[in-house]
Amino acid sequence: MMLDLLFAFPPAQLAAFLLAGIALNLTPGADVIFATASGLAGGPRAGAVAGVGVGLGGLLHVGLAAAGVSALLASHPEALTALKWAGAAYLLYLAWKSWRAGDPVAAGRGVAAPLRALGRGFLTNALNPKVALFVLAFLPQFTLPELGPIWQQIVMLGLLFCLTGTIITAGYGALAGWMGQALGPRMGVMNKLAALLFGGLAAKLVLD
Repeated sequence: MMLDLLFAFPPAQLAAFLLAGIALNLTPGADVIFATASGLAGGPRAGAVAGVGVGLGGLLHVGLAAAGVSALLASHPEALTALKWAGAAYLLYLAWKSWRAGDPVAAGRGVAAPLRALGRGFLTNALNPKVALFVLAFLPQFTLPELGPIWQQIVMLGLLFCLTGTIITAGYGALAGWMGQALGPRMGVMNKLAALLFGGLAAKLVLD
């Protein structure tokens, strides 16, 4: 069923979603900082496992978003438009915040033991209210009522978002383990690129 839904999505819509999700995951937030710090502390394996834990935490937010949006739309069908405008505003906020951010690696506290890194990565994401807010504002932007139940689309998009996020965050952690402190300046550049992508996506959502 999920595969049928995936193939039913317009390619341009799906590409825009994947690009926005990758931009978010490339931005050094709390999850990336934790995975990177774990890589610095315990090597590539600890960093990668921390990223997997972060991805598992993201699944919790996707489930909550699917349930919450479904309940909201059942009582207020027009709420989807409001969610889309709120999501565009939040993307603009993220663009501003990403542009102003500096090198965040020094502030991160990692975990060297892989098993502990997995658990801490999960908690870092699962207990982060900013992630919950982003998922709730972000995923409904790309749903299409004509394709069926909104909650199913949110679950499908959420799984894609968590998959790409896990790969990227684990990659950050592993690279930190291999490259050490040399990764820090490059993360500052990623902040600027992500800011441009967030701003462009917000403009597209408002103009469409």
